[in-house]
Amino acid sequence: MKKRIILFAFIVASVMPFAQNIQAQNVILNKQGYNEQPYHFGFILGTNIMNFSVKPVDNLARINWGKDQSPDITADSIYVQGVTASGSPGFSVGILGSLRLLKFLDLRFIPTLSFGSRSINYNIRTIGLAGTPTGTDSSFMVQKKVNSTYISFPLLLKYRSWRKDNYGAYFIGGIDYAIDLAAIKKTKNDSGTGDIKLHTHDISAELGAGFDIYNAYFKLSIEAKMIYGLNNLVVDDNTFYSGSINQLHSKIFMLSFTFE
Repeated sequence: MKKRIILFAFIVASVMPFAQNIQAQNVILNKQGYNEQPYHFGFILGTNIMNFSVKPVDNLARINWGKDQSPDITADSIYVQGVTASGSPGFSVGILGSLRLLKFLDLRFIPTLSFGSRSINYNIRTIGLAGTPTGTDSSFMVQKKVNSTYISFPLLLKYRSWRKDNYGAYFIGGIDYAIDLAAIKKTKNDSGTGDIKLHTHDISAELGAGFDIYNAYFKLSIEAKMIYGLNNLVVDDNTFYSGSINQLHSKIFMLSFTFE
């Protein structure tokens, strides 16, 4: 995902000098004076790929978790040999409020509702697994799916280029406060099956780039950005699933379409 946002930012940076040329003659300019308005509103539709950045505990493979910390695996000895994360597509919707600060700088507040899921994958080795001969050594993968429903409140700065005909480019960045409604529900309904529990609140940094397209009746923005969570989200519930993880941070790629 990092490669996607870097490539998108490179494309935007490449076209920004061209967007600062004198406007061509005989071109009908849509939404003239739009960027000079003190404020305006809109809505966004987008797709996202939610994932995690995982840092396991030190000396992970040497820790014997045993029976007391295994909610859904019965074995004499349990070793977690590796922890990884994988993402999957989701979608986002939101509303936009934009305030003009300077000629090329806007302040944007975009309350957003995002749905998605991701998985934490455990490479597990057991000795004496139930149903097998005593002392049997087994290795297998356990995947824990984590669903998330975020209500987020990003406060972002948008730096625009000069408008070229009916097109423009921009960079955007800022901070985001988010509440995970699915995490709240899971914490309240602890089933004791070893599901991963997350903290419900997160602070994130956002960075992205996009294009503005001025149509006759509205402005369309196509934007790609990365959202990096700053808080450690894992809740230690005295199982090897949470105990194997030292740091767990949210990482989200979002491609959005803004209508203003």
